[in-house]
Amino acid sequence: MTPRATTKAAPKRSVAKPIARKAGWTDVDVRAVDTARLLAADAVQKAGNGHPGTAMSLAPAAYLLFQNVMVHDPADPAWLGRDRFVLSCGHSSLTQYVQLFLSGYGLELADLKALRTWGSQTPGHPEVHHTKGVEITTGPLGSGLASAVGMAMAQRRQRGLLDPDAKAGTSPFDHHVWALASDGDLMEGVASEASSLAGHQELGNLTVIYDANHISIEDDTDISFSEDVAMRYEAYGWEVVDVDWRGDANGETYVEDVDALYTALTKSRKSPRPTLIRLHTIIAWPAPTKQNTGKSHGSALGEEEIAATKELLGFNPGKSFEVDRAVLAHARKVKTRGKQAHAEWNKAYKAWRKANPEQATLLDRLVAGKVPADLGKALPTFPTDTDKGMATRAASGKVLTALAPVMPELWGGSADLAESNNTTMEGEPSFIPTSKQTNAWKGNPYGRTLHFGIRENAMGMILNGIALEGLTRPYGGTFLVFSDYMRPAVRLAAIQQLPVTFVWTHDSIGLGEDGPTHQPIEHIPSLRAMPGLDVVRPADANETSVVWGEILRRGRTAGLALTRQNLPVIDRKVHAKASGATKGAYVLIDGGKDGKQAPQVILIATGSEVSIALEARERLERSNIRTRVVSMPCREWFEEQTKAYQNKVLPTDVRARVSIEAASGLGWHDLVGDAGRVIGIEHFGASADYKTLYKEFGITPEAAVKAAKDSLKAAKAGALVPAANETNPRAVKDTGTDTPTKKSPARKSTAQTGK
Repeated sequence: MTPRATTKAAPKRSVAKPIARKAGWTDVDVRAVDTARLLAADAVQKAGNGHPGTAMSLAPAAYLLFQNVMVHDPADPAWLGRDRFVLSCGHSSLTQYVQLFLSGYGLELADLKALRTWGSQTPGHPEVHHTKGVEITTGPLGSGLASAVGMAMAQRRQRGLLDPDAKAGTSPFDHHVWALASDGDLMEGVASEASSLAGHQELGNLTVIYDANHISIEDDTDISFSEDVAMRYEAYGWEVVDVDWRGDANGETYVEDVDALYTALTKSRKSPRPTLIRLHTIIAWPAPTKQNTGKSHGSALGEEEIAATKELLGFNPGKSFEVDRAVLAHARKVKTRGKQAHAEWNKAYKAWRKANPEQATLLDRLVAGKVPADLGKALPTFPTDTDKGMATRAASGKVLTALAPVMPELWGGSADLAESNNTTMEGEPSFIPTSKQTNAWKGNPYGRTLHFGIRENAMGMILNGIALEGLTRPYGGTFLVFSDYMRPAVRLAAIQQLPVTFVWTHDSIGLGEDGPTHQPIEHIPSLRAMPGLDVVRPADANETSVVWGEILRRGRTAGLALTRQNLPVIDRKVHAKASGATKGAYVLIDGGKDGKQAPQVILIATGSEVSIALEARERLERSNIRTRVVSMPCREWFEEQTKAYQNKVLPTDVRARVSIEAASGLGWHDLVGDAGRVIGIEHFGASADYKTLYKEFGITPEAAVKAAKDSLKAAKAGALVPAANETNPRAVKDTGTDTPTKKSPARKSTAQTGK
């Protein structure tokens, strides 16, 4: 490894002029870089908190990217032909904000002064859809780098979809993805997962500048991080370039050699592999006493330190937010260059549209974010089958195959669970370099079937990056229990309002013999607690088809919870049409023999438990208890409906209610009310066939009938009447073990206690 700079004293400043200025820099550019450093220091000082150090030392690299390397047009941040910029070290948001200000994206000094304050355009971490020029919401370390991999994958897929035969560098859909990452990013496992896949995919359209300053909040990273990152990335299959600005081992000759960085960046555009440029910097350079310290990473430098830094750089130490007019005018010339680049691109784009009218029509629809007009016709309908039935994961796979020809922008795969998740569109090639094909999976660089490997969190982040590219619609599958491994990615998808679909199969104890490690219990309610995420759990094959269409039409972040076990395909001649699922909940069948009478009790169920509710209804009807069954595949959609519709489905005067879901009952009590009962599972599962598990854990028609009768009693009494305290021989002990035992005392379920 290159020797570390360890000195805390201020080295002699030799950065005043780059060595050879191949990037075309003048003294005004150097002044602009120093201005960027001090704006970062001043902004954090004014806010009283933030991260000045990295923004100061990365100012030359960021300025070089925005002024000399990236193809972008500040007048049109959404220009289709632009390069993408990802600040993976999102805590250093000023690295990006200052360049957006200097480049003329719309941020002004007042915005920098308002850093991290209510209503500002400069929040603590960059947020997409909030600040012009910000491509992605970053903050959790590693997430930006992983999503940048997704952007690069999407760029290649989009080119293959729209202009596959163009020579390299000649298509209007050729662009590059640039990312800035920190030591912290490179420590995070998700970055490792995604970088491994990026190397395997030979993503030559991705360049990452790794700011190797070896400082984090806990100061010197030697305390926890000593591996050779360059060797790791070479092993991943990346091009790795070292650019060392620190000079000798004591850091006393510190030259920000922008020429070396410019050369490395320029070469990376033509690399057949992704490129990691390990840039050795000194954090907070050239602050006299705070440089190269953890103190400069995440706190204001202090007035004295900033004044001393300004004096060192030839600025007025008594002035804050100082920007020379000449500096701003010079930096904003990038707007003219961007306009020219945009105009040149338009020529190629117009020629492409003329030569490719069908693809141009497709592109117009993709840019508008609209689904195909014939989407509904493409969705399959499944015949009634109450005997053998069909797993909703299998139905989902058939839906995807049916959508393939009408929705070419839809693509995805799974985290090494393709056959289990049913995420492969039949007959579609894999997205893979030709040399990486296998006997089982044939494909090409522009293919459609994604293989993420066993990398759930990276899969989620990559899906986010694909969606952020803007033209295609990604999905990715794994078991529902492993949504825990990818929860950060799901949360970021929801925060960014991305049209990503997470396909989670094996959605309950119904997966059976794999046992408690693979049986989700708390996952569905905990995912429902996430703002901006639609959790969708269809009851049968036809609901699965309908909700897939609705997810695509809505264009929001969604998670599909699908069964491993077969479910009856509900007879829609007797029961309501599956189209009711688009409203999130609907009356599947009402009371009375004809299914049209006002109910005395309502059974509300999701997914595989809807068939249990229907069987329970038959038994209750034989006891002359008029019973309505409500299928509720998506609570989020239902809560968006009018109050009139909600009251129509769940009349307020029917207080006898039972919810049935093979998961923790958290969240159901607000729907069933004080007289209601919740049938769920409040402990971990066990290894057995799914029928045995449902029986032993009391998620059965018999339990639903009993709960309904208890709820009726409570409703008639006008107050909560606890159900009988029954013993469940398979309940889990409360004393530290999660293994069910017949000798253990009963754990009372919510259905039993009424709480």
